[in-house]
Amino acid sequence: MSKQIFVLNGPNLNLLGTREPEIYGVLKLEDIAIRLKEIAKDLGIKVDFRQSNHEGELVDWVHEAGEKKASIILNAGAYTHTSVALMDALMAVECDCIEVHLSNIFKREDFRHHSYVSKASIGIISGLGAKGYELALLALNDSIT
Repeated sequence: MSKQIFVLNGPNLNLLGTREPEIYGVLKLEDIAIRLKEIAKDLGIKVDFRQSNHEGELVDWVHEAGEKKASIILNAGAYTHTSVALMDALMAVECDCIEVHLSNIFKREDFRHHSYVSKASIGIISGLGAKGYELALLALNDSIT
């Protein structure tokens, strides 16, 4: 069985490249997906890259990752700070999850300093832009047995 990593992206990340580029950068989500798939191919990992603006769909994808024994890279967007349902889903499955944020959430508004997702994650990468996804992929590759 090959290694598999779900890369799940939450609300508004489909607007990367045009939405507040001074905060989120100029790369589009598709650019990040292409780069991750290139790295994953070299590592012998299958990457399943997805984005949804809907909380329930993200929860369903976490369940699917659990069924497939996949690891997860999760940029939950605003759901990071609000979604008990997403936290519960992550805690219910036996998947390693790394939480990723393009911006440094601790240098932003106070409400962004709390993450429900962190409770269910093995690590957090925040503030390194698109490079954070690459670092999460490398870290999960090291942890996959």
